[in-house]
Formats: sequence, structure tokens, C-alpha cells
Amino acid sequence: TSAVTAEETLLERWLQRLEVLHPKKIDLSLDRVETVLATLGIRTPPYRVLSVAGTNGKGSCVALLERIYDCAGYRVGSYTSPHLWRFNERIRLNGAEATDAQIIEAFAEIDSARGQTSLSYFEFSTVAALLLFLRQNVEIAILEVGLGGRLDAVNAVDADLALLTSIDLDHERWLGSTREQIGAEKAGILRRGKPAVIADNHPPNSVLDHAATLSTELMRVGVEFDYRHRNDGSWDYLGKAVTIDGLPRPPVAGQVQYANAAACLAAVEALQALLPVDDRDLAAAIATMRLPGRLQRAQVGDVEWIFDVAHNPAAAQVLAEELGREPTAGRTVAIVGLMEDKDILGVLGPIAAFADAWLVTCARSERASEPKALAAALEKLGSTNVRDVLDVESACDIAASETGAGDRVVTFGSFQIVGPAMAALEIYLPPSSGEDSAKWTGA
Repeated sequence: TSAVTAEETLLERWLQRLEVLHPKKIDLSLDRVETVLATLGIRTPPYRVLSVAGTNGKGSCVALLERIYDCAGYRVGSYTSPHLWRFNERIRLNGAEATDAQIIEAFAEIDSARGQTSLSYFEFSTVAALLLFLRQNVEIAILEVGLGGRLDAVNAVDADLALLTSIDLDHERWLGSTREQIGAEKAGILRRGKPAVIADNHPPNSVLDHAATLSTELMRVGVEFDYRHRNDGSWDYLGKAVTIDGLPRPPVAGQVQYANAAACLAAVEALQALLPVDDRDLAAAIATMRLPGRLQRAQVGDVEWIFDVAHNPAAAQVLAEELGREPTAGRTVAIVGLMEDKDILGVLGPIAAFADAWLVTCARSERASEPKALAAALEKLGSTNVRDVLDVESACDIAASETGAGDRVVTFGSFQIVGPAMAALEIYLPPSSGEDSAKWTGA
């Protein structure tokens, strides 16, 4: 085997070990992470921290903020989860993924520093990101909260700015079953006297009350900032103190991306004194931002394929609106797989109106929902043409062989369905490890 494969399997071995190291998969508490961060000397990082929480739109906001500060010339680290193809996507420096060797080195350092303290897979990853950003002398770290906010590992460091995207139902088992409860969890990332951007049109009172207790400087969409569409697809940002006209259409599809982009600009405006950014850099960043697997379209032969990681009702609704906006002449085949903790009817319902045939499949995860459960839900929704398929690769083969000109295939659900589907169709090709990691020192 070449050196590359040896290194890769080493990272995979580490990740497999992290999966079993900690008894509980999702263990919401900050004590353990704080202890390990303190040992490593990064409880209070020397860089600015922007934390992003919310039900949907977190990935888009992190991707755009990363582009903005990159275009403006800062050294910027970003941390996201989960990944579509490989773990390295989670930890980036100015858009370039961390190498296997760097991640392994961070893991080893954390492993020896943690002593008897056990960390979950996500906590280990979060500490690794914070450590790598320190080693790489970043000026800004943009951190995506994994689950909720208040007790999420990302919340172990204090954010200079908190951005809350949409607040909808998703992980009810962990965060509560109402928007008020979920809002209270997500508002946990706010800090006293630090600005917070709220991108939800109707934020729960729990969020506003918490912000008031902390004397947070609020930037709410529709109140302190807003945005305005133009007929040609461009848009204007209406800020607290600035207006920026004629911004480019966000390259990620979906109307919701205007709101996400405006929220990012509100964050940049709130931090302008600390981290100045030029208007020109904003437009350049919006025009060049990329985010795979979000309403992503690709032509495979004569057939249009759409890939979207919609795995909760609100995201499925956005996907359905997009499908309705551009009806197709032919058939629509849907490929889906979800985790078992999802509101299956709520996710499949909005799409059922558009799908002529379904291929339900199973993600490679012990948390994956059984295809039979998905098929039963579709039967309830009145869908008749439903087959369960062993894995997503087979589902892609079947869909490709049964569709032709004018048809479309919609592949959606969990990251572990959408990523492998794109890889199977060779729409995604992993970055060659050389050129991209040049931004990392010691790569």
C-alpha cells in the first residue's frame, strides 16, 4: 500500500476508536470538554470565535462567513459537522481541509492530555479543531454547534458573536418538543454583552428573554437588519448602520439562502470594529461560496439529479418548494434514507406530492431508520410505487437505469445517504491532498 492509504487507514482507525471510547453517543454536558480544554490551555482561545446554532442553515452560514473573512484576508478556521464524504471536511483553514496527519497529531495530543476524562466522538473532534486552529494561528474560528447549543461541546468556548439560524423541530429527544424549549437550548451560545444575530423571522420568546438577561446586542432579521430582493436575482442588505446594494444571488439554491446570507452580513456588521471587512469582499465572497449537498443539481446523462441533506420537516418543506418552483416534464424518482430519531412522516410528506416512485434505503449507521419504516410511512401518505433497496449505491443504479430524458431524481435525507450517492455517481471527487492543504503550515 502507498503511504497515503496507510495514513488514511490510521485516521479511520482513530475515528473507529473514538466511536467506542465514550459510553454514551450523545452526552450533553460541558464539564469534560472544559477540563480537557483547560489542560491544553485553550479554554480561552486567542482567536475570535463566531458560533453558529440553529435547526437548518448552519452549514450555509459557516460556509459564507468562512468565504467572507477569507476574501478579506484573514486566517480563518471553520468547524462543521457531520461530513458528507470524509472526516477532514469538518476542520478547514481558509477553505482547505486539514490533512490526516494533522488530525491524527491533534487526536494524539488530546488523548494524552485527557487522562481519565472520557470524551465522545464529537467532543474529541471539537477539541481537535480548536487545537489545530491554535497551532495554525488563526485570527477567527467559525464553529458550527453540533446539537442544540447550551450543552454542546462548541459552547465550551465563549463566542464573540452568536448566530442563530432557523429554530424548528428536529432532535426532539434531546432538545425538547416545542420551539420555546429548543430556542432555550440554542440560545445557550449567547454571551453577556456580546452581539447575537437572529435569522429566524419569529424567534421564540425563550431566545429573546435570554438575550435580554445577558444584555446582548441583538441583530434580528426584520428588526435591526433586513434584505430586499431585486427582480434580477440580486439583493440589497439593509443593516443597522449600513446598506449594501446589488449583492450577487447566493450560489446555493433556495430562497432561504437570501436570509442566511443577510444574517452573515449582520454578523460581519456587528463585528466590523473588531474584524473590518470591505464591501467589495462581501460581494466576492457571496459569488464564490460553495456548499455541496444543499439543493445541488447535477446532470447525469439526460437526467437531472438533485441532492439535498434535508432531514427534518422544515428542510423538507424548503426542498418541496424548490421542486414545485421548477416542475419537470417527466417522472420524479426519490431516493431517501433517514436516521431513526427523525419525524419520518414530517420529512417525507412534503416530497410525496412530487415523487412518482420511491427507493427507500438505509444509511451505514446503527442509528439508521429501517427502510421498512420509511416504506410504511410512505404507504400512509398514499405513495404506491415504493421499493426498499439494500444500499444507496444500488438505489442510484436502479434510478439511473429507470429514468430518461425529462425525468429527475431527488436524493435526500441524511448526510450518510447524500454523500455516498454523490460519490457513487462521481459527482464528488475528493480533493487531491497536495494543492489544497498548502494553506496549512507544516502540512
